[in-house]
Amino acid sequence: MSRKSGVKKKKKGQEVPKRPVEVYFDAFNQQYRHPVNRVIQWIAIPVFAFSILGLVWMVPFPEIALLKKYGYDTFLNWGSFFIAGVVYYYLRLAPTLSYAMFVTIGVYSFLIVQLEYVEQGGGPAVWSVCACLLMASLLALYLGKNMEKVAVPFRSFLKLLLLGPIWLWHFVFQKLRIPY
Repeated sequence: MSRKSGVKKKKKGQEVPKRPVEVYFDAFNQQYRHPVNRVIQWIAIPVFAFSILGLVWMVPFPEIALLKKYGYDTFLNWGSFFIAGVVYYYLRLAPTLSYAMFVTIGVYSFLIVQLEYVEQGGGPAVWSVCACLLMASLLALYLGKNMEKVAVPFRSFLKLLLLGPIWLWHFVFQKLRIPY
């Protein structure tokens, strides 16, 4: 891949344009270089993603009699639709990375259900735990963004929040030499 031309070389004389996900990842790699910020991102981006899913999961879902009759109402909530949308979006960008995110979301879902059990046992509300995690992760990511030598545009920061989870997975896939 030629870095200056911004395209991959397939064969002599033929050039294939980069996929949008690769363009995003290249931009992130250029904008987020500070080593401490990279450590912050490896911690705060998964926490951010978990807390967003947890907050969406906790939005009350209308009771549907047919689902309740057959016992399917426990597994259907706004988080289910959110998960479907996120996985579909990632699937369109990079299929292999979307599978990794599907597994990650499965782990997040398990942890959210465990937090629900803690809440039922008298612990803190799931939404309050997720809201605290969200604020802490956003603050950490914002402070990390300010560590960069070149100012990172706010729009790029928002894209990092959306694509950050698969961006982190792409490093793992590169290390393992798995194409995405």
